[in-house]
Amino acid sequence: MRLPGFSLLLALAAAGLLILGVALPWLRVPVITFLSYGMAALGLTVLMRAGQVSFGHAMYAAIGGYAVAFAARAHPSVDAAFIVLGGVLASVLAGTLAAAFLSRYRGIFFGMLNLGISMVLFALAGKLYHWTGGTDGLRFERPPILGMALDRGTFELTVMVLALGLAIAVAWLVQRYFASAAGQMMAAIKTNETRLEYIGVSARRSLAEGYVISSALVGLSGSLMALVQGLVTPESGYWIRSGEYVFIAILGGAGHALGAFLGAGVFEVIKLVAAAYFTNAWQILLGSTLIAVIFFAPRGLMGWIQRDRAQRERKE
Repeated sequence: MRLPGFSLLLALAAAGLLILGVALPWLRVPVITFLSYGMAALGLTVLMRAGQVSFGHAMYAAIGGYAVAFAARAHPSVDAAFIVLGGVLASVLAGTLAAAFLSRYRGIFFGMLNLGISMVLFALAGKLYHWTGGTDGLRFERPPILGMALDRGTFELTVMVLALGLAIAVAWLVQRYFASAAGQMMAAIKTNETRLEYIGVSARRSLAEGYVISSALVGLSGSLMALVQGLVTPESGYWIRSGEYVFIAILGGAGHALGAFLGAGVFEVIKLVAAAYFTNAWQILLGSTLIAVIFFAPRGLMGWIQRDRAQRERKE
């Protein structure tokens, strides 16, 4: 569904984020976190279009993050862009292997198998200390960007601009995917998979393709987070992080690619406000928000916006 006026709103939001990043240096990392979480939630949204929810997708963020750390430690002079690309490719490879058998399953089996695999990888990341640094994680020096060694502030600003550009690009590409034949087949898995098979389309193949796209988006998120932090730990692949991605995807809604970023923005604002004013009760605030969304906007915030817009257009 095309949303008139959203291109202008998107441009204004992007400009606003850039201005905030330049004017308020302390906001750069939160903005990168918001954009990264939005990209990860967008990966979950791809699966939700097919009616599937993964409770272990944070493992791809960890895979991407560790790939970035390994590359940066082994080749300190390699440009940050190539390091991030390596993290995404590592996640795609892992996602392709997992999709080969996970695409057979649906519903709770699909979700729990992803969770099981993620917990195995989480345990290995904590135990293989000589390779992963154990629970302390792996630290690495800031890699150069375009051949230039940047100080911390400039580096964070550059990564923020990179993350913003990537977020806009992947949101546009995923929305195009939703409107394509492949995206419509993913949606058909949720509504009537049997009929999809009757017309000669492999539902398993369609889900596998969507799963790989999803793993790439989450891997990109984890790669960017590792890059800006200079650190990756097993916690980046823990089930709680996966739950946060699912929370954001549900909060934003699966009706439009921008829903993931809307949900991520609300999620980050709630966390910042809660940390400042409700230090010991931020989970209650998040939980109350999710309950309110489920009751009053079951299709997420983006679904609520689309419905409200449609109602106003009918009245006109």
